[in-house]
Amino acid sequence: MTKKILIVLSEYGYWGEELLGPVATFDEQGYQSVFATPTGARARALPPSLDPGYIDPPLGRSVTTPEVAVAAKELDESSRLDNPISLAEWIPDRPYFSEPDYLRKIEAYNRELGNLDDDIKQFDALVIVGGSGPIVDLANNERLHELILAFLRADKPIVGECYGVAPLAFARDWEDRKSIIWGKHVTGHCKEYDYKDGTGFIGVDFNMGPPPYPLEYILRDATGPDGAYHGNVGKEVSVIVDYPFITARSTPDSFPAGEKLVEVLESGLRRFGF
Repeated sequence: MTKKILIVLSEYGYWGEELLGPVATFDEQGYQSVFATPTGARARALPPSLDPGYIDPPLGRSVTTPEVAVAAKELDESSRLDNPISLAEWIPDRPYFSEPDYLRKIEAYNRELGNLDDDIKQFDALVIVGGSGPIVDLANNERLHELILAFLRADKPIVGECYGVAPLAFARDWEDRKSIIWGKHVTGHCKEYDYKDGTGFIGVDFNMGPPPYPLEYILRDATGPDGAYHGNVGKEVSVIVDYPFITARSTPDSFPAGEKLVEVLESGLRRFGF
């Protein structure tokens, strides 16, 4: 039976290869890729990610090849990304404690949220694509957090790439608020790879400068004393599998991340890279 993968993209810009890598791998495997964004707006690739001449400042080299840039642009311009699922229409928004009739509203919220466990039965895995866009609309998106928690309850694999790993650190049960990656081994965008200036987004004229938070520090704290963050600085690839999480550090890890998810689904891989 064909496997179905839910892929979440930022509306403020995703990194081209970080979508292409998993999707190309899934296509080769015969998997179906289904796309979602926070409000149902069509996602677009960050322009530098489609330019093989763009030199990534922290690495001092291009992070994509002409062939990958062409393929990523073709995917970005294809109809496949049209009409994504809207997380805002699918998943309810938790009411404020200060709202009138709060008890009835939180009961309704929990009833509606209960449908999510049934809704995701059609999917075999969740992928959160990286780039600078997730800083804006994915990292602290409570609807995405609830989706992650639903996949976690269902014991289904969850992939986070680059800054798409951030929602894994912030997705927490409302009651105990403990990190879901506590005790786990993960990777993600390391401090050495962070921009000092020029963190940009699609659809807004805004240069944030450096990222608003160093993801490495967040992940080091979120994994706790029995887990670990692995930057693997100086190594070309950094992908960690600590089931159900598959985490990828940055752009060069996009194809390997997709390949590791296939191994998880087809061969039962549970640990890799540490």
